[in-house]
Amino acid sequence: MKYTDNITEFILLGLSQNMKIKHVCFLLFLFCYIAIWMGNLLIMISITCSQLNDQPMYFFLNYLALSDLCYTSTVTPKLVTDLLAESSTISYTDCMAQLFAMHFFGGIEICILTVMAYDRYVAICRPLYYTIIMSRHRRYAMVSASCAGAFLHSFVQGLLTINLPFCGPNEIDHYFCDVYPLLKLACTDTYRVGILVVANAGMMGLVIFVVVMLSYILILYTIKAYPAESRYKALSTCSSHITVVVLFFVPILFIYIRPATTFPEDK
Repeated sequence: MKYTDNITEFILLGLSQNMKIKHVCFLLFLFCYIAIWMGNLLIMISITCSQLNDQPMYFFLNYLALSDLCYTSTVTPKLVTDLLAESSTISYTDCMAQLFAMHFFGGIEICILTVMAYDRYVAICRPLYYTIIMSRHRRYAMVSASCAGAFLHSFVQGLLTINLPFCGPNEIDHYFCDVYPLLKLACTDTYRVGILVVANAGMMGLVIFVVVMLSYILILYTIKAYPAESRYKALSTCSSHITVVVLFFVPILFIYIRPATTFPEDK
């Protein structure tokens, strides 16, 4: 481990130091990254080149696919290339930029998932007002608010981290730059910063997750009175969204809702 007065780069320990495991992971994550690009591009092209973009659900899905592409691209390209190298380093500036970009695009994705849950709630629980509530102007306002909220969140995360002194060691036990691994390397007491990170990331994620789940509880309560065929149709439009919400939020809550500490399972 290097000990310096002013760290200019970090060493990423990655997923494993075993080259055979790294080569297997390289093929796996390269395949996943290509699949993510192809899947999201297909969604975006299909919606943009048709009249589906006029429908609120597909309008938000289009932006969700775009944010997912950007979010994945903040980490995966470097992860894939680093798996072929014996060691991996990242400059201090690139580390802070990666931290900001990951939380920015991740925040947009979380906000759009929340907006999509609200869209389903209005469509099922208040169908007569659906076209008024989900007008084109309001849809763009919701996407803009999602970007603004994500920027504020990532700005706070970056501000909390960029003011920390790093004097050594400089080995990050992760495959990308995130707040908790960096707090572990800071040459100062990070208890207060850790509490602020939990409030900014963990509690925000928890509150949004609870709001999304409440919207679906209201949907389930509303469709109880529907005929079986209508119930099935309503649930079919929500099932895929609920799956994405759970897969996205559970890891976020696992990592950020607890006090500032890191576990190998975080990777």
